[in-house]
Amino acid sequence: MDKSPDAFRTISEAAEELDLPQHVLRFWETRFATIKPLKRGGGRRYYRPEDVLLLRGIRHLLYDQGFTIKGVQRILKDQGPRYVIAVGEGKGLDEILPMIEEAEAASDEAELEEAVMLASPALDKESRDKLSEVLRELLECKRLLERAREH
Repeated sequence: MDKSPDAFRTISEAAEELDLPQHVLRFWETRFATIKPLKRGGGRRYYRPEDVLLLRGIRHLLYDQGFTIKGVQRILKDQGPRYVIAVGEGKGLDEILPMIEEAEAASDEAELEEAVMLASPALDKESRDKLSEVLRELLECKRLLERAREH
């Protein structure tokens, strides 16, 4: 009987699904900080569905695309785990870019809110609103510059 796609996987199940030895998954945990399976009593690892998707993406980049571990670490740092998951699912760049931009926008918005909240005690509402608007404009400028560098 197959497990539900939403079910957690043991290391042996994840290794079998990814066609990798278990020791490779353990090794990757030491090299990729984003791989964090749950550990239960006795140190048993349980991989979430997202973990397995991320591992599939890492496997694809290393084995099929020929990246080095440092290269994949850089991709994870620069593009994030969602990008690696999308690559592992075989999605094209045109499908991946909107996902990345959406994730970055959400991340930027969270950073913006945090920055405004840190400044909040010293500012009145009008000043906080102005600061929020300036920060949004700066984040948009940052996105435009990053896109220009890519092309």
